[in-house]
Amino acid sequence: MKNILKLVEKPIRYTGEEINMCKKDPSKVKIRYAFCFPDVYEIGMSHLGLRILYDLYNRREDTYCERVFAPWVDMEKLMRENDIKLFSLETKDEIRNFDMIGFTLQYEMSYTNIINMLDLAGIPLHAVDREEGMPFIMAGGSCSYNPEPLAPFFDFFIMGEGEEVNLEINDAYIKWKENKGTRKQFLEMVADIEGVYVPSFYEPIYDDGKLKEYKILNSHAKPKVTKRIIKDLDKLTYPDKWLVPYLNVVHDRAMLEIFRGCIRGCRFCQAGYMYRPVREKSKERLEEIADNIINNTGYEEISLTSLSTSDYTKFHELAKDLICKMKPKNVNLSLPSLRIDSVSLKLMDEMNQVRKSGVTFAPEAGTQRLRDVINKGITEEDILRGCDLAFRSGWNTIKLYFMIGLPTETYDDLQGIVDLANKIVDVYYSIPKAERTKGLSVTVSASTFVPKPFTPFQWFGQNDIETIKAKQEFLIKNLTNKAVKFNWHEPEISVIEAALAKGDRRQAEVLENAFK
Repeated sequence: MKNILKLVEKPIRYTGEEINMCKKDPSKVKIRYAFCFPDVYEIGMSHLGLRILYDLYNRREDTYCERVFAPWVDMEKLMRENDIKLFSLETKDEIRNFDMIGFTLQYEMSYTNIINMLDLAGIPLHAVDREEGMPFIMAGGSCSYNPEPLAPFFDFFIMGEGEEVNLEINDAYIKWKENKGTRKQFLEMVADIEGVYVPSFYEPIYDDGKLKEYKILNSHAKPKVTKRIIKDLDKLTYPDKWLVPYLNVVHDRAMLEIFRGCIRGCRFCQAGYMYRPVREKSKERLEEIADNIINNTGYEEISLTSLSTSDYTKFHELAKDLICKMKPKNVNLSLPSLRIDSVSLKLMDEMNQVRKSGVTFAPEAGTQRLRDVINKGITEEDILRGCDLAFRSGWNTIKLYFMIGLPTETYDDLQGIVDLANKIVDVYYSIPKAERTKGLSVTVSASTFVPKPFTPFQWFGQNDIETIKAKQEFLIKNLTNKAVKFNWHEPEISVIEAALAKGDRRQAEVLENAFK
């Protein structure tokens, strides 16, 4: 390993030993759990769910949770050439010798990474081929709400929020292990737990190529699997000994989850529907967590995390108190997911006292008609007023997120994106020079609408690749203002993402062939 790490681009991706890393004696625990993130270290270490479950598992004396990330291509090549199996960061042990291996499913385009990681680990790809004594392969996360494209590769899936159900699965495993049960007996035990789906206990029945029904094959299988919901977030443990990487990760800051769910109900947003109902943490608990994280890590930025941060009931009081507490420590407060209609000039001025970063808004659509269709409850007046407040408070970098291909969209709606960007530039130049910062930058990013399961728009078709490209070309041609930069996504990727998001078990063969 030492010789190999000298040959790869970023060896620290594979070394572990970060500040606040958990260290245990593997021989003294009852469960060895590998938390696998199907992407590189920098992306995985930016994921809040990994941080929460790593802390949750390792608070238990009987469990040792270790992290595993997808190796970059240079490392994978050397691992295959030298017959090095996929290993954990904490102990460097091969994960095929662990008790359970859990993947988090956050993005459909990482599905082939999961298959590749199982292959690198030397674990049979299909659950049906795994013998007694092999680890159980499980998954959770937002994409597990439609697990069918991955069903043959996993022993079971978790639906909903994982803090309680994961510990129940742990307890079941320990009991099963003490009783020396079979693999099938353990799967029957977890199938009895609310929120757990065991795909091998169900058989899809097709009629003329369309999914007709699911045939239940085991008495422990539930006719309907319901998601798990954490009722009281204040009672949950939350990581305050935050792992501090030795290289820059995508979100290189401390994260403070303030609530779950969303009150808005944008009709395209899967997370807004999946994480209902809205549940908040108390202001006092959040301030306590923030103090502990900063004291245990030395981070210079803390981010308030949620689907719509400014919808937190005591948002302004919390933000002001944190700014007051963090300013003497030279810690910046980051407020993503702000809604333009609730940003106050005074709060932005207070934030600006420590360190200035860009302001991000998400109009999603260029016209009020289409914003009403998608249930995005803001007006153009809200957007322009919010930008005016930002410019007058010293910001000169604005990021705007839109979608193209939304249901009922026309080219008038695309022209609305162009018009809105130009109006924001006009707002900037309407402010006297003495009151604004020099050097305006407006970034317009347009992703492609992907119909997601369990949203009101799940039954709408997606634009084909040619239509998406034509709409992107229209925006490229018309967003000509020098202060405006346009970013877009590759349409081919969005089409594959939609196919996997709504696909059934027949997609598994497609994924396996893509991996091969």
